[in-house]
Amino acid sequence: MIILETERLILRTLEMEDIDLVMSFWGDEEVMRYCGGAGSKERELRSLRYYINMYNERGFSPYLTILKGSGDILGVCGFNPPNNGYDAEILYHLAKKYWGMGYATEAAKACLEYAKNHLKIRRIGASIDPENTASQKILEKLGFQYVGMIWCEETHQDEPYFEMIF
Repeated sequence: MIILETERLILRTLEMEDIDLVMSFWGDEEVMRYCGGAGSKERELRSLRYYINMYNERGFSPYLTILKGSGDILGVCGFNPPNNGYDAEILYHLAKKYWGMGYATEAAKACLEYAKNHLKIRRIGASIDPENTASQKILEKLGFQYVGMIWCEETHQDEPYFEMIF
């Protein structure tokens, strides 16, 4: 189901049949370097199931991000469940060949607008690996504010944490 459209992108809900599509980025060690590493097909099937259930229960999740016109799958953008006192945590994972083209910022901006206008989300958090300067720039462009360092269990390190409150 299509959730959002931007000038260049379509964002739709994830489906179990998307496993091979998501493996192109969730299974890529370089793409997932700052997010706990590449996942196996078995692990990402569990992730898909989890996110589909999350969408059905909460009305939000990460969304498959598709390039209009070509139909190319860029990655995912959307929300993780509540964490650290926030209503949701924003995430974006794009295949490497789509880095540096503004797609993550465009998709995340649309997701934030959607949350503000259609969801009961008012406090959004985001943690990033300290070495992931590109992701930090995206958060700053989107208007997130740095709030401090926080321990990230998935990566086993302190990470900068950002927030946006509507």
